[in-house]
Amino acid sequence: MPAVEALPTPNRTKPLYDPSEATVVFVLGGPGSGKGTQCAFLVRDYAFKHLSAGDLLREEQDRPDSEFGEMIKDYIKDGQIVPMEVTIQLLENAMTASIEKDNKRLFLIDGFPRKMDQALKFEEAVVPSKFTLFFDCPEDVMQERLLNRGKTSGRSDDNLESIKKRFRTFVETSMPVVEHFESEGRVVKISATKLPEEVYEDVKGALKEKGIEIPVFKFSVPDSSAAAS
Repeated sequence: MPAVEALPTPNRTKPLYDPSEATVVFVLGGPGSGKGTQCAFLVRDYAFKHLSAGDLLREEQDRPDSEFGEMIKDYIKDGQIVPMEVTIQLLENAMTASIEKDNKRLFLIDGFPRKMDQALKFEEAVVPSKFTLFFDCPEDVMQERLLNRGKTSGRSDDNLESIKKRFRTFVETSMPVVEHFESEGRVVKISATKLPEEVYEDVKGALKEKGIEIPVFKFSVPDSSAAAS
């Protein structure tokens, strides 16, 4: 994962990428709503590059000699949101690396933006998003999922105290982001209480309505007559 090279996020007169050059779909939902599972399905079947803001931050906190590692660790432990300059720079670096290395230009950004200022700054500095996939799930269901995950995940934030802090943070800071994009007609709301495979069927239907379909790969078949000659 590309390290953070410079802060703050550069002030630009226009975004780094035009929507025709990079397509971004934000993926939001409370902790434990199943965002990661659905992103894995989408990466498997579509041409998406999955960028998890949380994973990028955890990788950066563990990177040797990272200037921001301890700060990120403290924010995550306390269930707080890491300063947006760090997260946006990590996302921008990862997108640029994907475009330059693999020419992948269709991005799922998971768990971001978490606050309105993050949403506005990302779209101003990097690229306007196409729409947001919002996984709607009751808090009691998410809590049960996270506590079960915590038995094997080894994540420091998969404990009851951190989980409750994360719920409060999501409701207070992230739901306004969902509501903002919804007012612009850029939210696809998915009920996330069903089994993962059933949720995914709803996701595929929603993406199809937005003009994103599973790519059909065509393989050329050798000409048998030419091979015989």
